[in-house]
Amino acid sequence: MKTVKVVAAIICDDIKEKNKIFATARGYGELKGGWEFPGGKVEPGETSQQALIREIIEELDTEIKVGELIDTVEYDYPTFHLSMDCFWAEVKAGHLELKEAEAAKWLTKDQLESVTWLPADILLIDQIRKCMK
Repeated sequence: MKTVKVVAAIICDDIKEKNKIFATARGYGELKGGWEFPGGKVEPGETSQQALIREIIEELDTEIKVGELIDTVEYDYPTFHLSMDCFWAEVKAGHLELKEAEAAKWLTKDQLESVTWLPADILLIDQIRKCMK
């Protein structure tokens, strides 16, 4: 099975406080409409952090500051294996403009279960909840 290496940004309103996190609804493909953390594929020669900065500029027209690695999620979808490095992040410049997603929400700790997460992304929710205020 093919492995796809990706990165995801858990964008917080404040990287120290973590009152709210930013989630997007996928706007394309077979997983369209599922909620996820923004990010994308790591290109050859890029570090995970470099890929994340590039992907967020491409998807959200926003520059982020990448924080600590939360976890690397390993998940088997029917046609590929996903390996996803997930980092805390916060907005450095820009306004989180949706270029690929069909919707977005800022979620508080109590709202994390209010969206239908994609299977790989839901694996992070408990860890994120523990870190939020």
